[in-house]
Amino acid sequence: MPEARIGVIGGTGLYQMDGLNDVEEVYPDTPFGKPSDAIVTGILDGVGVAFLPRHGRGHRLSPSEIPVRANIYGLKALGVQRIISVSAVGSLREEIRPLDMVIPDQIIDRTMGRVSTFFGDGIVAHVGFAEPFCPYMADALHRGAEKMGARVHFRGTYVAIEGPQFSTKAESHLYRSWGAAVIGMTAAPEAKLAREAEICYSILACSTDYDCWHESEVPVTVEMVVANLNKNTALSKAILDDVIPRLSEERSCSCGSALEDSIITARGVIPPEARERLALLVDKYLR
Repeated sequence: MPEARIGVIGGTGLYQMDGLNDVEEVYPDTPFGKPSDAIVTGILDGVGVAFLPRHGRGHRLSPSEIPVRANIYGLKALGVQRIISVSAVGSLREEIRPLDMVIPDQIIDRTMGRVSTFFGDGIVAHVGFAEPFCPYMADALHRGAEKMGARVHFRGTYVAIEGPQFSTKAESHLYRSWGAAVIGMTAAPEAKLAREAEICYSILACSTDYDCWHESEVPVTVEMVVANLNKNTALSKAILDDVIPRLSEERSCSCGSALEDSIITARGVIPPEARERLALLVDKYLR
């Protein structure tokens, strides 16, 4: 099986990735359980790619049920260095219309019940998260979206909510008052765990609705989300086909060394089981 340097996590509406050659399915065991589904590996224009449907095929997992640690760890184990997250979002700004694409550069985490770190149980790390998305990848996605003719918005804040319910009007107006651009349910803790795993991470977000704040539009429904995602599926895949080959070169960003000075626990007191559990992430710093 070829090493997969690029990972794609497909959100609502994107449950498979076309155009891959030498396709294999792997379902790795991780210290954090099984991923959402089998990870499909293959070659796209000479680049090793690993695709994972975030909610499982058939959309079996709610946002709060997604085994995010297993997903990120499993992709890391396959050699993934960069992850493109394809996600559905609601718009919090008039200018971001349904069917527009958004490449966010900031996140506000409003989730409540999700484990957002690989660490704990004997080993503590504090990674930097001031810039939660890889700027190099974000720029590549922006250029790819423009090239494919998408109406795309570059930069903006993504509010991650727990779900599975959509927002109240009061919450939607609150997030707008913060200056946020879009709202979704899956970027956290995905982005945090990718940073701890030293994987570059960026989002290609499809705006499907105006959440519930817009007075002249009906509040968001599942039917609305799915209908607009289906309209944009071909565009999302075209953007991926354009961008992935350009992300195959060696990294020069700081994402790949996020843990270098972040492990604060004294080496002599780290329990052997903790070191074994996180060997894939920490061994190069604990040798």
